[in-house]
Amino acid sequence: QVQLVESGGGLVQAGGSLRLSCAASGRTFSSTAMGWFRQAPGKEREFVATISGSGAFTNYADSLKGRFTISRDNAKNTEYLQMNNLKSGDTAVYYCAARRTGYVSTSVRSIDYSYWGQGTQVTVSS
Repeated sequence: QVQLVESGGGLVQAGGSLRLSCAASGRTFSSTAMGWFRQAPGKEREFVATISGSGAFTNYADSLKGRFTISRDNAKNTEYLQMNNLKSGDTAVYYCAARRTGYVSTSVRSIDYSYWGQGTQVTVSS
């Protein structure tokens, strides 16, 4: 089993920045791909970013490239999402997710992730 705990969400003004963290426990962290997804009120959950277990491969939703950066620190069993120039459309609950595998691969599909955190709220005020 893998336990994921997100932190770092909150209220920020448009144009501001936030860094989300996801602390993982219970499995060899460095061997698994990780991802971030988000869900806004009334909308389906959508892919944000993903990173391979090695950290060498990343992928982003096209609309977020250049503003969001995913990273990981395998020594700390922690994944991060740096979000810059936030917009009101970024308001959502952000979820951390982990796959069972993926040292050198990533996935944009939520169905490929076996473990999920409880989510952290990000609210961007205009």
